[in-house]
Amino acid sequence: MTGCGIYKPYTRPEVTTDGIYREPVTPTDTASLADLDWRALFPDERLQQLIDTVLVRNTDLRTAQLQVEEAEATLRTARLSLLPSFTLAPQGGVSSFDNSKGTWTYNLPVTASWEIDIFSRLRNGKLRNKALYYQSIEYRQAVRTQLIATTANLYFTLCMLDEQYAIANETASAWREAVDAIRAMKDAGMATEAAVAQNEAAYYSVETSVKQLAQSISETENSLCSLLAQTPHKIERGSLESQRMPADLLIGVPVQLLSRRPDVRSAEYSLMSAYYATAEARSALYPQITLSGTAGWTNSAGSQIVNPGKLLLSAAGQLLQPIFQAGANRARVKIAKAQQQEAMLAYEQTILNAGQEVNDALTACQTARESATLYDQQVASLRRAVESTELLMQHGSTTYLEVLTARQSLLSAQLQQVANRFTELQSVVTLYHALGGGRETETAQ
Repeated sequence: MTGCGIYKPYTRPEVTTDGIYREPVTPTDTASLADLDWRALFPDERLQQLIDTVLVRNTDLRTAQLQVEEAEATLRTARLSLLPSFTLAPQGGVSSFDNSKGTWTYNLPVTASWEIDIFSRLRNGKLRNKALYYQSIEYRQAVRTQLIATTANLYFTLCMLDEQYAIANETASAWREAVDAIRAMKDAGMATEAAVAQNEAAYYSVETSVKQLAQSISETENSLCSLLAQTPHKIERGSLESQRMPADLLIGVPVQLLSRRPDVRSAEYSLMSAYYATAEARSALYPQITLSGTAGWTNSAGSQIVNPGKLLLSAAGQLLQPIFQAGANRARVKIAKAQQQEAMLAYEQTILNAGQEVNDALTACQTARESATLYDQQVASLRRAVESTELLMQHGSTTYLEVLTARQSLLSAQLQQVANRFTELQSVVTLYHALGGGRETETAQ
């Protein structure tokens, strides 16, 4: 009877989160960026419409919802296993001996069977399936939050590519005029063929960049359409400069990762499932007690045939104790314990990965914001350099190579400036996702 106490409910293991956020970003406020609804984080109405569509049409999210329904049905089956089962099994037949008149016999039994779950085998199985059900819900949450972040990143990527395309296209037009001007100077004997060739090569390089940016825009639109479960088409969008993000990047306390991040919660439910799987395997070492009974109507009473029929009643009990399978059952317990330890290690590593993602995203955003002013100053300085070298070349005190170098440096800096702005937006999205933002309300569970 000591086996009656083998059932113990799961309790969350002690996992320290101290130091998971690097200094000096260790938070003292429980407020977090993840508290914001995604609509508040992304005020752009076009982006909001895209996310709404993704959350309705995306096939990955719909598949995750079906997996939740499958797990819910499995849990319902496990719950019903605790109740008695009833079976109606009517039987009938006719027999004749030596050409005599046929004799009809029939049985109309209702059979009931109930396993008394003294050693919690069925209970542990139910709780294991319950953990798997909640794990499927967290998987759906993970797909949802990932889709929100991916949609926002693709949208901001399009905004960045649009800005870079406009800069490259404008630069190509200016370079085309410069090529025409250098050709005129060559005809006037003021420039060499080498100068013309160098400017033409630079112009062709910029034109190639324009074509590549157009290709990237098309491919990014196609990727976003795939998330939307739609055929490829043009995506309506705003400008990169119009995007606004919160100035304060609050990350909350580390323990909030345990309650918000769906991958962390999913890892814990996996650990919970492994815990109950171990308890279920241990329960197999103890006897199974089953009560059964039959009630019905029959006209076959031993060797006699009664007409009309009579009431049929029977009851039985069964105790099944594994003997020769005991070694195999103990091996299953060892396997389940090892799998439980694996789940524990995976849970701990998931928490560490979550902390790393928060730290990386926060550092990337802070670096991008600090670099923004430097890029502004760099672009302004290079614009002055281009203007100065062009004036100096017109008056003959400098060469075309200096002008070429100044223009190429300006184009590179402008493209990097736009990329830095995109990095800032992307890192805020990544931080929001890393903190567990974008969850459905708990009532949906």
